[in-house]
This record gives sequence, C-alpha cells and structure tokens, in this order.
Amino acid sequence: MSHTPLPDHIPQALRDCFSAQRAAFQNARCPSLQERRQDLRALHRLLLENRDALVDAVNQDFGCRSRFETLMTELLQGQEAALDAIKHLPSWMKRQRRALDITQYPLASAYVMPQPLGVIGIVVPWNFPIGMAVQPMIAALAAGNRVMVKMSENSAHLARLLQSLLPRYFAADKVSLFQDAGADGQSVGPLFTQLPFNHLFFTGSPQTGKAVMANCAANLTPVTLELGGKSPAIVAPDYPLDTAAERIMWVKMLNAGQICTNVDYLFVPEGQERAFISHAQKILAQRYPDLLNGDYTAIIDQRQYERLQAMLADAMAQGAQAVPLMPGHTGDPARRIMAPIALLNVHDGMQVMQREIFGPLLPIRTYRQKEDVVQYINDRPNPLALYLFSHERSLQDYYLSQTLSGGVTLNDTLLHAGQHSLPFGGVGASGMGHYHGREGFLTFSKLRPVFQQGLLRTVDFLQPPYGGLASKMLSVMLWRNR
Repeated sequence: MSHTPLPDHIPQALRDCFSAQRAAFQNARCPSLQERRQDLRALHRLLLENRDALVDAVNQDFGCRSRFETLMTELLQGQEAALDAIKHLPSWMKRQRRALDITQYPLASAYVMPQPLGVIGIVVPWNFPIGMAVQPMIAALAAGNRVMVKMSENSAHLARLLQSLLPRYFAADKVSLFQDAGADGQSVGPLFTQLPFNHLFFTGSPQTGKAVMANCAANLTPVTLELGGKSPAIVAPDYPLDTAAERIMWVKMLNAGQICTNVDYLFVPEGQERAFISHAQKILAQRYPDLLNGDYTAIIDQRQYERLQAMLADAMAQGAQAVPLMPGHTGDPARRIMAPIALLNVHDGMQVMQREIFGPLLPIRTYRQKEDVVQYINDRPNPLALYLFSHERSLQDYYLSQTLSGGVTLNDTLLHAGQHSLPFGGVGASGMGHYHGREGFLTFSKLRPVFQQGLLRTVDFLQPPYGGLASKMLSVMLWRNR
C-alpha cells in the first residue's frame, strides 16, 4: 500500500521509525489475543524487573522525587493496569452483537468488531513520566497497535534509561521511545505531532494542546487530549472538617501538588477557613516532620519554581493572606523544595485563581449557599476533576447534576483517576476522549460495524411498484409504537 511521503523537515529517526511501524502493522494487522497478552506481559516485566533503576531515573529528573510516591503512583498503577488489561482482554476483543432495524429483523445479523488502528503516538508529560507513558501504551497494545512515545524535556534521565531498556522487551517496530531533544538539541515535540499517526494521545497544557490539535488536523489524525485545569474541592456543612482537611492535604502534598487532577482551589462554609487551616497544619506536622527527608517531592525545575513564587507574590500583592501550612518549615529554594501555603482573601484578578497552579499553593474561598458554588464553577471552563465532601445524598446529586467535570471523587480526592474500571478524561477545556481500562482499549480501536444479510432479504418486500404489498408493510411499520 502506498503512502504519502513523510515531510523532509521531520527528523530522519522519527520518519524511519514511523515507516517501520506502519509497514509492520500492514504485515500483521490484527494481532491475536495471545500476541497482545505477550506484549502486555513484556511491559509488566519491564516495570517489575527494572524498578529501582526507573525510580532512580525519575528522582534524578526531579532532583528529589519521593521514592514511595514513584512506586505507588507510577509503578504500582502501571503494573496493575497491565494485569487488569491481560485479564479483561478476551471480553474487550469479542464481537458485540447488535439489534437489527425493523426492516431487517429477524433474518439478518449485525455486530461490531474492534480492530487496531495502526501506529499510535503518545506525548508524555513530566509530572508522572512513567505512568503517563505506560497507561496509554497499555491501552494501545491491548488494542493491537504499534506505539511511538515522545518523552518530556524534563525527563531526560528516564528517557535515556527507557531507550536502553525497551529493546530487551519489544522490537523497535512495536514500541519505540524518543527523548524530547533531537540531535541538534531542539525539541522534537512539534515535529513528532506532525507525523500522520492513526491516533495521537497528548497530556499537557491547554495552550500546547491547541498546537497539537493544529498539527494533527493537517493529517486528520484523531486526538485524545488530557489537559488539566482548575479542579475545585467543596466541603459541605455536614462533613467533618478534620477528615476533609486530611484527605485534601494528602493530594495537595502528593508530588508537591504537581498533578493535573489536584485540588486547585477549595470552597469551605463561611467562617470555617481558619478551622480548616488549623486541621491541615496538625496533619502535616504529623506526616512531614521534615520536608527535606525525601518524603516530599521537589518542584520539577527552576522555571516552574519561579513561576509558583511569582504566582504567590502576585496574590499577596493584591491582598491575599498567605498562611504557612507548615509553620517553621521554609523549604529549600536551592533544591526547589517549596513548603505548602494556604491563601485567604483571594479574588479572580489574581493569577492563582486564573491559571492552573500545579504546586503546593491552596487558595481557599468561602460560601453561604450551594448555588453560589455551582454558579462559580459553571462560569469557568470545565475542570478535569471535582471533589465534593458530603454524606448527604441529595447534596451529592445536586452537585453532580448541576456541574460538569472530567471525573469526580466523593468524600476523597484523586482516587477516581486510579480505578482501572473507570474511564479517565477531561471535557471541554480540560480535554477530550477517555482512556484507562476498556475505554482506553476502545479509544485505540476502530469499532467496526458489520451487517450480514440473511437468506431472505426482507427489503425485497419494500421494492417498487409501491402500491401493493410494499405500501401495506410500510404502513404497518410506520404505525409501530413500541
């Protein structure tokens, strides 16, 4: 099969890899269940057999990345996702019978069959570089595709390690990985997304997501975008404030807040903001007696550290009150360890309320009525996540029905994103498309509809001349009401 030549301005290594993967797919378009399970087991072995090296590489890229958090949020999640896909793959691959239209019932048959798309591109962010490479890769391999991965510029150590490891587990025409910097030191990201992939998966900022979509549009490449945004948490009057503080601070400290589904701002009932801060301070004093002992992660690079400091300074200059959540702990600017800070008296003119924070700053707003909270959320772009703390079923239903977000965790934070049986994805400004589990398999598959005619073709009874039997049959069908 002939294809349009790849543009010369795309690096030769990318062109060669893409051409090899596309040719390999054409030669083996529909891998068997056994072959796909072998690929998933190989990926699982890669994570299992190189655990320490992977953790160390991520730590080098961050400067200080909590070993426990890398193991829990990236290695464990990736290994479990692979095992889950291996288990459920037979049911995912099955043809699904579909009902027939009245004009065909009951002699014909219809079904849909999932088929691989071809070569999948994956663009990986720096905040969870193992997990965000592995999770979409699992879905793509389960669906029978080939995969090309482009790592972040902030994941150079991990990228080099994976480039050395992958050939032990996969042929290059099955899975290949590229560092962000090319031979000339320039980013290959914009060029990577210009390849005519059969599907591109991107995780990053909305601004970069728009550029990725523009590149993909030239090739009519379908995209899945995971973009983040400002995800709110709401503490209802009926919920214990100390429990809410414990669970919100867990995610706010995880990866130093550098999570796309993190709590970006918090609503508490009017008059409870100081009590919330008091609970948060007690919890953090117990869990982090020393911010420099390796349990707490550094901000990824100096640019991001300075961005967060500028965001904090802007808020304070406009009247926000900064309250240290760990009094006496100043962090370590040289190592980019930033202590968590709550911000009171915030307003929409501040950068901290306009942009995704991606760090350990927590703006706190107060409210009197639930309608005010819903109005505030709905006046802004749809968030990637929403967190509600309430035991009242009617209140849960109210917030679920009156707002829209990528996903929801009730009475906790983040955990919906770790469930393999739940789809993960944004909506509107926070992204498009889903992955994880079955939805990931479907994202990287073509759900191909098939109709099979029976021995007797029923539409023959609806052929002209229309005055006799055809009209009578059509009249019966038109008056059908159930």
